[in-house]
Amino acid sequence: MKKEIDPKTSSRAMAFELWMKAPNPMVTFFKTLDVTALVRVSKRKGMKFNMLMDHCIGKAAVIVKEFYILPVGGKLMQYDSIAVNTIVKNKNGEVNSCDILFSDDLKAFNKEYLKYTSQVAESCQDRDLSENCMVIGTSAIIDTEIDGAVGMYSGIFNNPFIIWGRYKKKCFRYYLTISFQFHHTQMDGAHAGKFLENLQNEINRMK
Repeated sequence: MKKEIDPKTSSRAMAFELWMKAPNPMVTFFKTLDVTALVRVSKRKGMKFNMLMDHCIGKAAVIVKEFYILPVGGKLMQYDSIAVNTIVKNKNGEVNSCDILFSDDLKAFNKEYLKYTSQVAESCQDRDLSENCMVIGTSAIIDTEIDGAVGMYSGIFNNPFIIWGRYKKKCFRYYLTISFQFHHTQMDGAHAGKFLENLQNEINRMK
């Protein structure tokens, strides 16, 4: 669920004052991750690489409290759960959006991921959990290797967003460059940096 909170009494009071009405309050970080563990688990267990990435993103985010708040429509909202979004190619060759509620249990998350991405692909209808969850957007451009991407700021969607392309192999290890865009009202650079550090750690723990 979500509820409105008073920015003045929150830890984001100054950020809300400084950045809510800024012309472009979004910040983008780039980071190259060692995803060797994910590639190996994906091949060994037959799990989708992007699902494993989404799960690690969720695990890295839930321990950073700033992920549970988000500026929405000029207000500051607080959530009690997090979902990870993935872009799905539907049966017509177009794309739809699919939100997956994060679960710390990899098997449970994988089951939900496969179930709902299949439903979205078949129905050509988005699955939106944003009314109840703080949603982390992701987009995987797996047809090519990219060095980074900056998302467009529409002024409507303030959610954090992660983009990646195809991973690269170098000296028997695999690397993936990602871009992480976030609204400065939601978090500062230090929080974003901690999240990215958490993400690498969660990837390394994958077995």
